[in-house]
This record gives sequence, structure tokens and C-alpha cells, in this order.
Amino acid sequence: MNPSIKIIECPRDAMQGLALFIPTALKVDYINKLLRVGFDTIDFGSFVSPKAVPQMADTTMVLDQLDSGPSHTKLLAIIANTRGAAEAAKYGKITYLGFPLSISDTFQRRNTNKSIPEALNSLEEIKNICVKANKKLVTYISMGFGNPYGDPYEVDLVLQFVDILMTLGSDVISLADTIGVAESPAIESLFSSVCAKFPQAEIGAHLHSTPLTSRSKIEGAWRGGCRRFDGALRGFGGCPMAKDELVGNIATETIVSLFEEEGVLPPLDKKNFLEALSFADKVFLEQ
Repeated sequence: MNPSIKIIECPRDAMQGLALFIPTALKVDYINKLLRVGFDTIDFGSFVSPKAVPQMADTTMVLDQLDSGPSHTKLLAIIANTRGAAEAAKYGKITYLGFPLSISDTFQRRNTNKSIPEALNSLEEIKNICVKANKKLVTYISMGFGNPYGDPYEVDLVLQFVDILMTLGSDVISLADTIGVAESPAIESLFSSVCAKFPQAEIGAHLHSTPLTSRSKIEGAWRGGCRRFDGALRGFGGCPMAKDELVGNIATETIVSLFEEEGVLPPLDKKNFLEALSFADKVFLEQ
């Protein structure tokens, strides 16, 4: 596993659940500021039905206006089926296609209107699209730390899913605590198990948390061997199914602060980071 830290900024996840539509021009300004920070990747938009996620209906318009310039930051788009993958694959600016797979069959059906076997069939087709278009596939294992539906869950089940995804050729596998139920020891334990069994895999963390426990959760994933971390400035977004309304994305500034203290923070432009942090308030709080 590559030992260097990768920070993935996720404005798409922060925005998608908002009822009030964020103007396209404001999205473009915000993501362009993020592109100047130096994040490894930006999860910027999604190619899904606008009826399902109306906030992302302007993804192609946003993409056309993004100025990556000299930035080495890569762009990631979420897709939920082969049609979305085929559309996203047309765009040279996009490096990663992200697909949400769930250990919970109930959540898989709710999220993508597919059973788990159907989702895996789609994933195989999506991987073929990625290969032909020279894109990389990121697969999220949602409900990766448990679910509220009573569907089966255990660490061995997660390991089985990772094994399947490695066989299907997923380039990155991100373990997602969709409803923010996992505590630091469980997070460390799961990452330790996955990273030990699949040392060749790039395993990411997409964790949701209250502000109080977010740092300890990142520390748990770090100690378990994770080196790829999703976050969103100010901790905006998250899963509406979480029991605690304060559960949201891990705040990127918390991730940055932790790894700066550890001496392993990748190079970021501090001035542009602070500008983006300030601009996030305008995007999410002043609409």
C-alpha cells in the first residue's frame, strides 16, 4: 500500500442533500477554489437521475466551467448505473467513477433500486466502461460498519465484499460508515483486518461523525492502515438516516489538522485552503 496520505474533498456529498438549489455559478466558484488547494481528488458531482438528486442536475455544466489549470487534483464523479458511467466516461477531466455498493441489501435497493447481485452485475459493466475510457473505479462499501435494517453484518462479510471487488477490478475501495455508528476501536479493527488481508489494495475511509468524535475516528482508521480519507469542509453533508442530527461528513480541517500534527500532511496551499474554508460558509450557510 502507498504510505502517503491522500485527502479527498467531497463537495458533492456536502451539497447533494440540500433542498435549496445552489446556483451553478456558485458551485463552479467553490470547486475552482478547491482545485487550487492541492487535494488529491475532488468528488465534485454525479451522473445520476436529476429526479433522484436534483442538486446535481447541473453536473455537466459545472464540469465544463472548472479550471483545473496546473492543478494535479483529480476529479471524481458518482454514478449509480451503466448509463451514468457511460456518460461520465466521455469527459476527459474526470479520472474516477465512484459507485455506491452496500453490504445492506435494503439500503442497496433504496439507494440504487437494485439488489446486491444486480449491483455487482452493473459494477462489472461499469469496470469495463472504465477500462475502455481509461478511468479508474472507486467502489464505496456503504453500511460498511453496520446498518439500521437488521441486515446481516460482520467483519468477515466486509472482507468477502472487498475480495469480490478486487476480483472485479475496483481500483479503490472505500469503507463507508454511512450512518455514523462506528466508534474508533471498531474502525481501527476493521481497517487493520482489511489492510492485512489485502495489502495490495488502496483502501479509503468515508466516515460520518459528530464533531466531537470525528478526530478519534480518523485516528482509528489511520492506525488501522488507511491512507485515503474523504472529508468535506466544515463537515457539511452526511446521511439523513443518522440518528443524531449532528452526524455529518468528517470536517476536512480536522483531517488536515491531525495529519499536520503527525507530520504526514501532503503539500497543501494554506492560503487557498483558508479561502476555500471561508467560501464554504457562503455556499452552505448564506443561501
